[in-house]
Amino acid sequence: MLLYNVTVGVDKEIEFEWLQWMKRYYLPSAMETGAFLDYKIYKILTHEDESSVSYSIQYFSDAIEKIVSYLNNEGKALVEEHRARFKDRHVVFNTLLEEV
Repeated sequence: MLLYNVTVGVDKEIEFEWLQWMKRYYLPSAMETGAFLDYKIYKILTHEDESSVSYSIQYFSDAIEKIVSYLNNEGKALVEEHRARFKDRHVVFNTLLEEV
C-alpha cells in the first residue's frame, strides 16, 4: 500500500472556507480520478503557528503508477485550482510513502 501525504498550512482566517472546499470539491474530484482507494484528512495538533493551521491529507493507493499519472495529469489541474483560489494564503508539502 502506498500513501501520498499532502500537508497543507492555511491562514486561520480562511480555515473554514478552505476545509469546506476541500471536502466538497477537491477531495471528491481527486477520488474520481481512480488513482486512490481512500483518503483521510487530519488536523495537525502540534502545529505552533498562531496565524495558521495545518492539515494532513492522506491518499491511499495500490500502485505508484496511478499516483504518478494523477500528479502528471488530473492532479495538476486541481493543484492549480487550489493555488489560484487560496493564493498566498497557504503552503503545501508533499510526501510519498510505501508501507513496509
